[in-house]
Amino acid sequence: MKKRLLILPLLLALLLPCLVFPAAAASNEITVYNWGQYISDGSDGYVDVIEEFEAETGIKVHYLTYDSNESLYTKLKTGGSTYDVIIPSDYMIGRLIAEDMLEPLNFDNIPNYRYVDEAFKNQAYDPENRYSVPYTWGTVGVIYNTKYVDEDDVGGWDLLWNSKYAGKILMFDNCRDAFAIAESLLGYSLNTQDPTELRSCASLLSEQKPILQGHVMDQIYDKMIREEAWIAPYYAGDYLYMLEENEDLGFYFPEEGFNVFIDAACIPKGCTNQEGAEAFINFLCKPEICGENLEYLGYSAPISEAKNYMDPEVAESEIAYPSDEVLANSESFSALDLETSQLMDSLWLSVKTSGSDTTGYLIAGAALLLAAIALTVILKLHRRRKLARRGISRRTNQA
Repeated sequence: MKKRLLILPLLLALLLPCLVFPAAAASNEITVYNWGQYISDGSDGYVDVIEEFEAETGIKVHYLTYDSNESLYTKLKTGGSTYDVIIPSDYMIGRLIAEDMLEPLNFDNIPNYRYVDEAFKNQAYDPENRYSVPYTWGTVGVIYNTKYVDEDDVGGWDLLWNSKYAGKILMFDNCRDAFAIAESLLGYSLNTQDPTELRSCASLLSEQKPILQGHVMDQIYDKMIREEAWIAPYYAGDYLYMLEENEDLGFYFPEEGFNVFIDAACIPKGCTNQEGAEAFINFLCKPEICGENLEYLGYSAPISEAKNYMDPEVAESEIAYPSDEVLANSESFSALDLETSQLMDSLWLSVKTSGSDTTGYLIAGAALLLAAIALTVILKLHRRRKLARRGISRRTNQA
């Protein structure tokens, strides 16, 4: 006990610099948590956004990625990690605000916010523009390989249920986007909170599962480009990126309707460098940076002036910037109440596990366990018999 007490002051003296210096260093560092492949990194001659920001401000960026709004939410909710900037989608921003998980922004540190088009302000998910700054906007549609998919089959979401292409179809691996497709097919709102309608959607998604190659997110890039899969729902901006790698890929907006979304930069509760985070958000809003960044990404810019820094072909793309007539058939997500979110999560789990390989794995695992137990019993019996024979032999020899 005395030795521990004598060592304690020494340990405190050694650890004190470690406790103090990171806080001081935090003013010169931020951690950005963003979607995968969702910022220009200097490839193909485009701007390296993070490198340019670091050079201009002297602030070091630690950059991490996630693949869905739900995985972002789980990471924030469970804690254990600290982020300064996150870029969730509209409905998730609404949920994070409702659960008091975001910091209000100091717009004195974000003067470039003035460049954001009025059409992207005062949105339902953040009606007072207190917690978010638009980063991109876009739409969801169907990507397909024109070499293998019959043009007579395209046009609606039902292509994703066409058994002719079994094993070559991919599906979203997040519940909100997946349910939205089923909701569109069944004629429901993308924001329905009717339990009966949600269960009907889950049933439809379960019916689709036997013909799927898999549920994916970022893996879609390689699978579609390499033609390992032929059909997938995904974001229009990513399609434009994939098209550069495989010119046989086509895209359409499903006739039943589709999701239009806004992804926006926010600062989560618990951030360690809010001013640095706001400096990064401000940098993203510079028209030149926004233009070059989104030309690379293929997503749509919420800043009209940014188009002046884009290739005209990109700025005039009917996929990146669909007409008002096309957009009239779209619907944006709203935050669902907690009870509905929990029901959707539960139903999605049932979709992912019902009739799935999970059952097979459990059966196989049980079979292996029984086999192992049986083998153990047999070996024990065999050993006992050997011991018994040895005992008989010894008694015979002694006699």
